Amino acid sequence: MADPRGFLKVRDREVPAGRPVPVRLMDWREVHEHRSTLEDPETAVVLQRQAGRCMDCGIPFCHSGCPLGNLIPEWNDLVYKGLWHEASDRLHATNNFPEFTGRICPAPCETSCVLGISQPPVTIKNVEVSIAEEAFARGLVTPQLPHFLTGQTVAVVGSGPAGLAAAQQLTRAGHTVAVFERDDRIGGLLRYGVPDFKLEKELIDRRIRQMEAEGTRFRPGVEIGTDITWKELRTRYDAVVVATGAVVPRRLPVPGSDLAGIHPAMDFLHQANAVVAGDEVADQITATGKHVVIIGGGDTGSDCLGTSLRQGAASVTTLAIGLQPPLERAENQPWPTDPILFEVSTSHEEGGEREYLASTVAFLGDDDGHVRALRVATTEYLPDGRRVPTPGTERDIPADLVLIAMGFTGPETDTLAEQTGADITGRGLVARGDDYATSVDGVFVAGDAGRGQSLIVWAIAEGRAAAASVDAYLRGRSELPVPVAPTTRAMRP
Repeated sequence: MADPRGFLKVRDREVPAGRPVPVRLMDWREVHEHRSTLEDPETAVVLQRQAGRCMDCGIPFCHSGCPLGNLIPEWNDLVYKGLWHEASDRLHATNNFPEFTGRICPAPCETSCVLGISQPPVTIKNVEVSIAEEAFARGLVTPQLPHFLTGQTVAVVGSGPAGLAAAQQLTRAGHTVAVFERDDRIGGLLRYGVPDFKLEKELIDRRIRQMEAEGTRFRPGVEIGTDITWKELRTRYDAVVVATGAVVPRRLPVPGSDLAGIHPAMDFLHQANAVVAGDEVADQITATGKHVVIIGGGDTGSDCLGTSLRQGAASVTTLAIGLQPPLERAENQPWPTDPILFEVSTSHEEGGEREYLASTVAFLGDDDGHVRALRVATTEYLPDGRRVPTPGTERDIPADLVLIAMGFTGPETDTLAEQTGADITGRGLVARGDDYATSVDGVFVAGDAGRGQSLIVWAIAEGRAAAASVDAYLRGRSELPVPVAPTTRAMRP
């Protein structure tokens, strides 16, 4: 362990402060500045102090909260001792991309931290991203070349966290791996779904350079099923990994939903990220000078809020159909489960209004067929758990732009099923076995495409696990590590 009395001597959490709101709203740079100890020696003092709070809890329940099986107490101990090389090795042993998870994962590991029973939990997420940035600053992250080449080839379709993790693991196992991405740049939703103020895209490019040096090949701008059929792809490669994510947006089927000015959140974010990257987007969906209403109070809605504010929206209102979550754990969500709590993201700090118990009844349009307002009613909870609008409570909210941020229903499976005959589940996911194999020989699926919408840590964990199954399929056995699934599911009930 780290400091045996650390959690007794240091009771407060210390995390990097965000840049001042008026300043950060003027650019798209990351809200938090993660500085290495080489840039700021005081950072080392803070990290040592916080890592030292990791207690000798006997059973580290933070492991149960992390699908990757991150060795959290071990690298906390190494950070406390200033052993950055060793800390980086332990972190990368289970996580291919800690600089991503340390920024955008909701950190279920922290809500299952044993210290969190009576004190604020250990700052696991910040220590994680600090180890990653320190490793890059010190030149500790280098290409890991395979010891030999197997002569076998693998196509990975999709370059989000699941696809990238699978590709890196299979390349290091000695296979020749090509990653296909239908967008013009590699990264999937990391690239075009997460705004730069949460994840600057140079961080993705930095990892891509490492993977290219290891031998992974990238093929952006290629849509499998259209440019190349799935059947042709399977013929050309010894194995295929489907990691296309769950990208079909959930719709809101109420009157007026076909009005102009109503868009899925991801269309809005994709275009905004492309413009930040320097692209010109014709007829871009922008919030500039508009009254924006965001339907959905999750991470995607928060990303839309921060983006709208930076684009200069006249106002932004976020609607959630349910009750405002409590500030503290509810009795039915005890430690170490991941509770649903009222959260204030960095975007919420920046502005906008949040309304709860708001059920959208209809969209109202003007004479030109463009949305002008939402008609909402107070949500009523029925005894069977359904949530319905309460009659007589309707009111109108002005809106020039409406963004639907209600999550995703599943992956796009039409061409895969038509061209290969792959089985699709009743939920619209790609069917698979425990070994991530689909009903088509040599075709595997990892991440949200087979699991449904989930967290980045689950995507990376499944990418790693699927890679081990592909390696075993090709060679008869595999020495690639497989993440250990949480024995105590520290996920939301």
